[in-house]
Amino acid sequence: MPIRSRIEETIAAAIAGARLDPAPPALGQALDYAVNPGGARIRPTLCLSVAVACGDDRPEVANAAAAAIELMHCASLVHDDMPCFDDADIRRGKPSLHRAYGEALALLAGDSLIVMAFETLTELPASDAGRALALMRILARSTGMPGGICAGQGWESESKVNLSAYHQAKTGSLFTAATAMGAAAAGSDPEAWTELGARIGEAFQVADDLRDALYDEDVLGKPAGQDAVHARPNAVAELGVRGAIRRLEDILSGAIASIPSCPGEAALCEIIRAQAERLMPVIPARMAV
Repeated sequence: MPIRSRIEETIAAAIAGARLDPAPPALGQALDYAVNPGGARIRPTLCLSVAVACGDDRPEVANAAAAAIELMHCASLVHDDMPCFDDADIRRGKPSLHRAYGEALALLAGDSLIVMAFETLTELPASDAGRALALMRILARSTGMPGGICAGQGWESESKVNLSAYHQAKTGSLFTAATAMGAAAAGSDPEAWTELGARIGEAFQVADDLRDALYDEDVLGKPAGQDAVHARPNAVAELGVRGAIRRLEDILSGAIASIPSCPGEAALCEIIRAQAERLMPVIPARMAV
């Protein structure tokens, strides 16, 4: 089965299970709204790609790992958009969840998705308990404190920000989880894959900083210029546009070089190269001089 189909079917099953009677209907609808349509599904695709490269001997474990990563990512987007943080009106080209369903249901939906991410892993067969535990440990560390996505959000409330730590926590942590969980799901050493995830996460954050500075809302599918509006730390403010692009190129080169030796190494290199090409922003004509 293609990777995208594996991701969508596993996520759909998790959402369907959450909406069974006697679940409150509006919250169930909000959960579906939060994860569909799903955008590029970059993190779960990376997770499954690593699992495949490592042999993918237990596909159902890899599917659960990928779904858990995406459910956690969607939860972070719901919370990130809320008025207490970015107060964003648009996400993935449609009204953000709190605009469509209200703040109360948005908060509950985000919380429910976090729980659902872990629940997806607990439902693996007892024969996979060892791998499931390893996956839950990786996901927990990438979600909470001191270096997970909660810490990343927390850095935005500090008066003095460590940009590297902020990027690693806010964006890099789930990418690191994606590569580590993909390896763990296939019975390989997750630690060997953390550098690849960290580099891809940093590259994604720098690329996101560039897109936020260069593109408008129509292109992004979400509000533009938010780093400047909220005075958030970002690579463009620190390095300038061209400096940020050079930094992005360096990170992506290092990412490809960091791929551990594995049965599917060559195929994975091509996948990472393709992702790198998609991450590289196009400089608008007005800034090309």
